Amino acid sequence: MAPELTTIPGHRAVETLVAKLRRRQIVGSRQAALETVLVLRQVVSKARFSNIQQLIAIIREAGRRLVEAQPKEHTVGNTVRRVLYNIREEYNTATQGAATSSRNVYSISKFVLQGQPRKHTTGAPKSEATATLTEDDPDDPDSFARGLKPVLMEAIQDVLDELETVYDNVSKTAKDHIHSDEIILTIGHSKTVEAFLKSAGHSRNYTVIVAETAPSYSGHDMASALSASGISTFLVPDSSIYAIMSRVNKVILGAHAILANGGLVAITGSLLAATAARAHSTPVVVCAGQFKLTPSWNLYHGYGALDFADPSSVLGFEEGKLVERVDVVNPYYDYVGPELVDVFITNELIKETYDDDDHEL
Repeated sequence: MAPELTTIPGHRAVETLVAKLRRRQIVGSRQAALETVLVLRQVVSKARFSNIQQLIAIIREAGRRLVEAQPKEHTVGNTVRRVLYNIREEYNTATQGAATSSRNVYSISKFVLQGQPRKHTTGAPKSEATATLTEDDPDDPDSFARGLKPVLMEAIQDVLDELETVYDNVSKTAKDHIHSDEIILTIGHSKTVEAFLKSAGHSRNYTVIVAETAPSYSGHDMASALSASGISTFLVPDSSIYAIMSRVNKVILGAHAILANGGLVAITGSLLAATAARAHSTPVVVCAGQFKLTPSWNLYHGYGALDFADPSSVLGFEEGKLVERVDVVNPYYDYVGPELVDVFITNELIKETYDDDDHEL
């Protein structure tokens, strides 16, 4: 049985984040993920549990509350799954169980990385911690939590560190994907794409065309950032994307979320760019941190997967009678199907990020 919200340690922090997500005070994949990690760290640090199942139930209930508050911020659920995965890994390692080995036997990169142990800088050595881990001890019900919490807090810190370094990690291979004298098209202002392009700019001379992405016009910020870094940059209206695509060598897009079917939710205009690229046989590359990869599928048609912004930025109320005669829709995101994407560039593999038991929180 799931614990009640008021019995969840740190429930005030959970409810505060729930309110912020509902009011859209926190917008953006990375910011939502960072806030989720910080709240879950409070939950675990204050939790009382005598076995691992109790702790997992507490985290899952807190995760469900956060996901229900804003289902369109997919990284909230992804972060909860990642924390649960790391906690299970640390628990299995601390108790020297065989579950970890059997679950990851088919993970190629885990096989390659064997012999490279994780660094533990806090808490007791695992050999000492293992000796104190006794589940369901009636004489000291808190002994299990005391023995396990140091390594669990480090596991959560690993997730936080990864979020803080995601831009650098995704950008490491930029020079392998961008070549000199290429013309790159991007749309909007993605921090991940910005870091990727800047990284390639250290060793390559190329040109970037940035679509301005009306009505948010976030492309202006991207163009300014790239130009300030010495990258040859042109800002163009969205209406010219198809016309200039024949001159473009590669389209690089950011993503709000990458779904299990390979499709992605991205800023509005991304579908236009990807469709034009397909018509001209231009490769489409998507740059995103692993925390944006979700095990969820797109169960709706493309239009139903969208989020919507203020329609007044498209047609203002000062237009008078015209506003009364039309329904104005201002989609903030597009759904781009997997058939329109050629390459995903990320920093991790999803098989090693989430546990199969946590696909449904």
